[in-house]
Amino acid sequence: MEQNIGERAISFLRCLEVYDFAGCRAMCTSGAIVWQNDGRGARTIDATLRRFKAFAADVDTLRYDVVRQFRNTNEVLQQQVLHLSAADGSQTRVHAAVCFRFEDDGLIDRIEEYIYEVPAAGTP
Repeated sequence: MEQNIGERAISFLRCLEVYDFAGCRAMCTSGAIVWQNDGRGARTIDATLRRFKAFAADVDTLRYDVVRQFRNTNEVLQQQVLHLSAADGSQTRVHAAVCFRFEDDGLIDRIEEYIYEVPAAGTP
């Protein structure tokens, strides 16, 4: 049975959790782009995955919790929290609202991510 787009959006996050960047890439169109609210504009999915891979190299564990999700025909909007643990024991949460846009073939064509970082309780 084929996944619905809500499940595909979550599968993309699960691939990130296990550092399966090839799996993430396979879920996207050849021209997929990612926009984040960091002031740098849109990037290709390949550039974004390279950036995430470099970021994740300093992280012991990462886990996504999807707080809520809304779907229409070709888009998924979800509120999510990325929980990060570093080797030194520090923890961080990255809260985000993310919109995934899918093409007719079920592949991700655009991701828009509005993020902010919050130190976990008890972390300096």
